[in-house]
Amino acid sequence: MTPQTMNEELPNGPVVAALIAGGLGSATIGLMTVLAEASQSIMNALNWWNPAGPLTGKTLVGVIIFFVSWIVLHFIFRGKNVNFARAATIALILLGLGILGTFPPFFKLFAGE
Repeated sequence: MTPQTMNEELPNGPVVAALIAGGLGSATIGLMTVLAEASQSIMNALNWWNPAGPLTGKTLVGVIIFFVSWIVLHFIFRGKNVNFARAATIALILLGLGILGTFPPFFKLFAGE
């Protein structure tokens, strides 16, 4: 057995997969918030637990998308070196879209009367 050297570079694919999946989960929560505000039927469909209302469905859909995309991206990027700057940019854009979608002045623009 040879000891692992400190200079050995490990592939960053699994890290990139988790980073982008986090952005996708965040963007999904933002999208679900906007859709729930725009449509009463979507809001009702996302009400999976009455005490919390549609918040339960919004967050669980986001969590499901996070885990599914993480698994898929992990198998795509496993053992590969990916352009980390590009992946971080994509993840930050998705995170920004998620934050924008959950910002009340924004999602209230889509509120059904």
